[in-house]
Amino acid sequence: MKVRRIIKQEVDIPGLGYQIKKARETDDRPVTELAKTVGISRNYWYQLEAESVLGGVAEDTIKKIEEVLNANFGINFDD
Repeated sequence: MKVRRIIKQEVDIPGLGYQIKKARETDDRPVTELAKTVGISRNYWYQLEAESVLGGVAEDTIKKIEEVLNANFGINFDD
């Protein structure tokens, strides 16, 4: 039988919401389309930009946003 330990690791990225907003503003697509492509709601996208998401955001979500916006937000977990 396998036993799994899940390690939660977080990094603080000051101004990440602002970076997402600035990258979005250079893209011609509407937020609804961007959010759908990432797999999140438009409302959640705006919460990310406002940095009002409680408990942080999943790394996978940020990676998808980076991909969709062709951006790099400089997130590094040093692993």
